[in-house]
Amino acid sequence: MLTACKQTPENIFLQEWDTPYGTAPFSKITIDQYRPAFDAGLAQQKANIQAIVDNPEAPTFDNTILAFEDASPILDKLEGVFFNLSESDSTPEMQAIEEEVQPLITEASNEIMMNEALFARVKAVFEQSEGLTREQQMVVKKIYESFLRNGVGLEPEAKKRFAEINVRLATLSQKFGQNLLAENNAFKEATGITVSEYYDFMGSCEDRAKREQVFKAYSSRGNHGDEHDNNAIVLETLRLRAEMAELLGYPNFASYQLSNKMAGTPETVDNFLQPIMDAAMRGAKAQMKEMEKIAGHKIQAWDWSYYAEQLRAQKYALDESQTKPYFQADSVMKGVFTAASRIYGLQFEEVTGEVEVYEPSVHAYKITDADGSLIGIFYRDYFVRPTKRGGAWMNNFREQKAGVRPIIVNVCNFPAPGTDPTDAQPSLLTIDNVQTAFHEFGHALHGFLSQCHYTTVSGTSVARDFVEMFSQFNENFAFVPEILTNYANNCRTGEPIPAELVEKVRKSLTFNQGFMTGELCAASILDMKWHELSSAQLAQFTDAQSVRDFETKVCAEMGLIDEIIPRYRTTYFIHIMGSGYSAGYYGYLWSEVLAVDAWEKFKADGIFNKETATLFRKTFLEKGGSEEPMVLYKQFRGAEPDPSALMRARGLN
Repeated sequence: MLTACKQTPENIFLQEWDTPYGTAPFSKITIDQYRPAFDAGLAQQKANIQAIVDNPEAPTFDNTILAFEDASPILDKLEGVFFNLSESDSTPEMQAIEEEVQPLITEASNEIMMNEALFARVKAVFEQSEGLTREQQMVVKKIYESFLRNGVGLEPEAKKRFAEINVRLATLSQKFGQNLLAENNAFKEATGITVSEYYDFMGSCEDRAKREQVFKAYSSRGNHGDEHDNNAIVLETLRLRAEMAELLGYPNFASYQLSNKMAGTPETVDNFLQPIMDAAMRGAKAQMKEMEKIAGHKIQAWDWSYYAEQLRAQKYALDESQTKPYFQADSVMKGVFTAASRIYGLQFEEVTGEVEVYEPSVHAYKITDADGSLIGIFYRDYFVRPTKRGGAWMNNFREQKAGVRPIIVNVCNFPAPGTDPTDAQPSLLTIDNVQTAFHEFGHALHGFLSQCHYTTVSGTSVARDFVEMFSQFNENFAFVPEILTNYANNCRTGEPIPAELVEKVRKSLTFNQGFMTGELCAASILDMKWHELSSAQLAQFTDAQSVRDFETKVCAEMGLIDEIIPRYRTTYFIHIMGSGYSAGYYGYLWSEVLAVDAWEKFKADGIFNKETATLFRKTFLEKGGSEEPMVLYKQFRGAEPDPSALMRARGLN
């Protein structure tokens, strides 16, 4: 049973929210409310956990596992708001609060996950789970394993050290992200463009010296030896992760991370990635020869995107200036919604004025099912701003569970529209931006369509190398002619995108895949090689130069050509240093195999085949993590995925 928490009228987080659909009342949130709310939430959590431990009744799913899930209602509400805003609308004041509360949250988590009496009750339910539903069994299994993976079985001194490592890692992750935000803003000041505009700029800038300057500024972020340098943070993080894994009996952090993923072992991932890299480099070298004929000189890393666009124009009579007028941000959102409506029967209604937003450029929508029932509330936060970290992502403000529909946000860094009312320029997107919009809404669909009973397994609460399947699968709808012609209208004339331009776009999608696959695969291998190092090996790294030397060595060994760098170099690799993808960035390519193979079934059955779409929805999107990923995949496909599907889709076979 949940204990009561004293209600403080002045603090919105300690009240019930009398708002439409239970959305956050952003206008009533003030900066001074966060810290007291965290204190109250942590106290409530501690009391509720103790109540589980003190329960004299025999452990059951309801009085132990479900009570554990429901132990932190204040924190669940608070963290859904605070940590979303700390990434998408951060301020120095928010960062200062994060620095204060992150260690407290981690210490509380350590205390819970190392509570032997609590674990004894969880273990008792785990060992007697035969009579539970399959979803309940998966919940129990996940919670049971989380205790083991967080050190509950360690000796007292090892437990103490494990807890210290967790607290320090949380602080380092936060600092890495704050440094990178500062570096991204400094990059804009130095170059006049945002990080999100980098590839577009590099493909269109005719000034070679300017391209070189921008490339060097972009690729050296976090690596300047100043107050925002990330090298020391990287090395300390890697050493602590390796030590943590070794405390639990693993040879390195990669082995620890992969032990509960689909891939299972670092060797499996290494053997998966290298053939992809080899194929990518064959394609890249062949394309480079073509580009050097156009350039009339040897290609350097800062030349690649520019001459790739020249070659694209030559091969397909296509450049981004032709397509951008048809991909205005609002119309692309319409396309994202159109696809979800055609495939899953969903309906979308903007709720301007009814649901509050946290920033004026954010839009909110109500999503309903074909029968009119509520699916959830969706926030769209598309445009770049100085308070937002780089990249694109999906997050939950509220998780789905029995009787509770989710509240989800997609955050991107697309070019902001002009603000001059006399000459307002729309936000025009690149082809890659369009794919990103569909990608992130694929994650959102995974969260929205979840029909699980428990947050532990609902929505995107699945293995890291499985979760990207649904986002990558959803990208396929972006340029399906039946969808494209419903949303791609010229922002100035209103004319629909010409069929011949649609065909050019579709044909060009496999262009430059040697480069694109190579930089993605290179980042994945770099991630793995860092996390395959032991504590003893990492002790040999002493400074920033040793980080750079290791990167150079790994890139040479994987066969990456000098004209391409990893998509993320170590000092700005936020995915593995601050976003949970450590020893897991390979998951994008791993999941893509599943996504492409599933798409081939859609194409074979007919893209808009209702039976296939319903099977996909009910097998995957509604199930979340309530079953093992490969079991679900075989239920849908009838067989394991075909690894060669990835090469076919990228034109690298």
